[in-house]
Amino acid sequence: MNRKRSESPNSEGKQYHIQCGTGDLTPYVLLPGDPQRVPKIASLWDSFHEVQQHREFRSVRGIYKGESLSCISTGIGSPSAGIVVEELARIGCHTLIRVGSTGALQDIPCGDLIINTGCMRFEGTSKEYITAEYPALSSYEVILSMVEACESLGYTYHLGIGATTDSFFVGQARRGFHEYFPSKYGSFIEDLRKAGILNFEMETASILTLSSLFGLRAGSICAVFANRITGEFAVSGEEKAGKAASEALKILQEWDRKKRARGKNWFYPSVLH
Repeated sequence: MNRKRSESPNSEGKQYHIQCGTGDLTPYVLLPGDPQRVPKIASLWDSFHEVQQHREFRSVRGIYKGESLSCISTGIGSPSAGIVVEELARIGCHTLIRVGSTGALQDIPCGDLIINTGCMRFEGTSKEYITAEYPALSSYEVILSMVEACESLGYTYHLGIGATTDSFFVGQARRGFHEYFPSKYGSFIEDLRKAGILNFEMETASILTLSSLFGLRAGSICAVFANRITGEFAVSGEEKAGKAASEALKILQEWDRKKRARGKNWFYPSVLH
């Protein structure tokens, strides 16, 4: 009988869930939630090919402006996103950017982009790894690359802290079925607005927390599909988010080469000179 270790199950060198092994994906990876968003993003590249499609995890790799990069879907929510981060780390991927959609809590119109510098950890996955006091922070290098990308592409973007929840409905202060609505959420959105929180979504905090724990670089850029204050809803900005994230991975690879050439571990502006 062919027995496998249950602590880290894999099949013929492939990670159990994403069905990718070392070398299948590049070290630089985009992480949309929706599997259908993977080919949409990859269509913006010079070329790409599909690697795997297993459960909610669809992966491709390709070339964008001469740089190699990959994209894999995480599915909805932090539990599956956490699995992707775990398995990508095990096959040598080190730079991750979530590319998603989000609901704005401030005066931000649909179609704009939000780059999260960090996230409130209302989800449960990251708490399985570390106490709630541990921050969910984006890598400063990834933040800078996304700002550079948006500036070069002429996209409107907003920079700040977001909130990640496990529930699209009640956990984001929407009424549940039969108007179910716990009283504790009555002032939830207003409290977050006063604290300057920009947006709600469902994956970023777990991706950032696990990446920090594992020594990876990670960040998040999302298109605003809804404004929870004005009630506006429009599926807009999806392509811009994918383009900006792809551009950011290209920029990061350029910066990484410059760091190596100068024998530096960290990026700072003078590295470019």
